Amino acid sequence: MRKELPRESKLASRHRELGSDLEDWNGMGTAWSYDSNADDEHNAVREGVGMFDMSPLKKVHIRGADSAVVVDHLITRKMEQIYTGKSAYGAVLNEEGGVCDDAIIANNGDEYLLVHGTGESMEMLQDSAQGKNVDIEFDDDMHDISVQGPKSVLLLNAHMPINLSSLDYFHQQKTEIFGHPCTISRTGYTGERGYEIFVGADNVCDVWDNLVGEGVVPCSFDSLDKVRVEAALLFFGYDMTADHSPWEVGLGWSVCHTKGNFRGKEAVFARKDNERFVMVGLVVDLGESLAGGETLSVDGQAVGVVNSPVWSERLQKSIALVHIQKEFSKPGIKVFVSGDGVECAGEISAVPFYDPSKSNTHA
Repeated sequence: MRKELPRESKLASRHRELGSDLEDWNGMGTAWSYDSNADDEHNAVREGVGMFDMSPLKKVHIRGADSAVVVDHLITRKMEQIYTGKSAYGAVLNEEGGVCDDAIIANNGDEYLLVHGTGESMEMLQDSAQGKNVDIEFDDDMHDISVQGPKSVLLLNAHMPINLSSLDYFHQQKTEIFGHPCTISRTGYTGERGYEIFVGADNVCDVWDNLVGEGVVPCSFDSLDKVRVEAALLFFGYDMTADHSPWEVGLGWSVCHTKGNFRGKEAVFARKDNERFVMVGLVVDLGESLAGGETLSVDGQAVGVVNSPVWSERLQKSIALVHIQKEFSKPGIKVFVSGDGVECAGEISAVPFYDPSKSNTHA
């Protein structure tokens, strides 16, 4: 019997037709795999255009006179610099300066839109809103189709009344696609040029079907894991948790040193330069993916742990995002990888593994 979940994507029937069992992520049935080959889906994103149903992400509207103050307190970015039509990615901290979630906040002029995953963003938002003139609305009617790949701009441009080529990275605009109202954002989780289409539940199936008709390849979370690890994009609960500081997981760049008060400010700066480990890449001497959780050792001493491993058919490498003690984090350092049923050699690598200059996303 299929498990009933509290949230359901209107695209669930499309995913089942493609072979997905709709496993739970963030309280919604999610297409972790299809009958298609995840490596073929991976190739579509890197060479053409693929799409993911990212509707399991939670969408929250923040409105009211104090909305700017509330979102600035919530996230590590300096939100006064995020003007109408722009968005920002950053860390959401607890009082101890730990990363209890990551999120994107978009300034839509008349409101802010918070998009987050499985962490505590909503709880922290509600806490930041205490005593403020602000209205918070969770919106599961809004669906999110992420269209990613080097051909995405040309394909989408043919079906929208705006010139998508002029939309800069981390900017968004209200428009239409296939005649349906939507907001399109130049964001994604793949390391490629791409866009997220935020569209209502009544129209999302027609948008999806039209994109399939245009040759866009539906992609599973198995392939999403491959592209996001290649691009060194973090997944909350694996690469970062509430126990980790931004400095330890490579998010120090997102902590603004010049902004005013925000949650965890004093604690997070006290943890700077006191990192227990840092986040780096690992290339493994293995013809398949690790399972995750393996120990990294140097001269018999445990120095790190594997968080997010994948086999990249495109790179012909077994790669992973790992945490390792800072003195062993230099690219080229050899480590021994051990875990349940595996013992092999590995080498520390700089990240991202793919497109290190980030020329694709920022083009």
